[in-house]
Amino acid sequence: MTENWLRPLGSTGLTVSAVCAGGSGLGSMPAMFGYDVTRQEAIDLLLRVFDSPLTWIDTSNGYSDGESELRIGLAIREHGGLPDGFLVATKVDARDGDYSGARVRASVAESKERLGLDELPLVYLHDPEFHDFDSMRDAVDTLMQLRADGEIGHVGLAGGDTRELSRYLDLGGFEVLLVHNRWSLVDHSALGIFQRARSDGIAVVNAAIYGGGILANPAGATKYAYREAAPAVLDAVAQMEKACQEYGLDLATAALRHSVDDPGIAGTVVGITKPARVDALEASLAVDLPSALLNRLGSLLPDRQHWVEKETT
Repeated sequence: MTENWLRPLGSTGLTVSAVCAGGSGLGSMPAMFGYDVTRQEAIDLLLRVFDSPLTWIDTSNGYSDGESELRIGLAIREHGGLPDGFLVATKVDARDGDYSGARVRASVAESKERLGLDELPLVYLHDPEFHDFDSMRDAVDTLMQLRADGEIGHVGLAGGDTRELSRYLDLGGFEVLLVHNRWSLVDHSALGIFQRARSDGIAVVNAAIYGGGILANPAGATKYAYREAAPAVLDAVAQMEKACQEYGLDLATAALRHSVDDPGIAGTVVGITKPARVDALEASLAVDLPSALLNRLGSLLPDRQHWVEKETT
């Protein structure tokens, strides 16, 4: 294990492990991940997570139309309840284009029922950038009111487009910021919003550190963050993989530690669908990374114009 394995989650008063188990694939998303995950496989994986150093899992109302949450709930019951100190973080989602305050309340109620939990310690507003900003105020206000009423513990903001997410931070009230695909070995486009969040006392959570897989399994991969990667990004990935191999390490370990070892990042979400992945994470967190390798990887970061945020219209 690395030092400081447990960390404060900003000003929430919650303490979490440096790595958070990502639950998006637990509901089975073969179109995205290329393979199915049965309910029993998901439950077996979750029982392994409950018995690991990881102390939280990230899911969402909309993952596989609620199947991710449902499977987490089944595992919780099979385990006889959540382990002491274990946290389930979920997200509210729109349905059929509806992201009203009423929909937010319904989303929270659905999550509680699927998970079998009376208390949700952390609930994010999920992917608001795909909706008209002016029409989202009711959703934001409702989520804040649910916190004030004790229906949920803390309120987070989760998405990808940092420019849109910044508009929501302007509204105030958010305690945790989760950004995906914008802070990795080849993309630092989240730098500005991360700095802002930290200065405002908002916890930073980093997700999709492998860019959809290219930094975990680079062989033959051509996409970063769900789109075709620029040639400069593909070249950087190839050079980074070669550099890691020269030091007897794999690129996935470097990608993980790039986020986990950053003192400004409270939690790093890593998608997990197989028990063996938990063992691999523990091994990666125990590796000593030579400073010479870290410096070399840093020098290979593509120019700013190739970062994801610059490619977003």
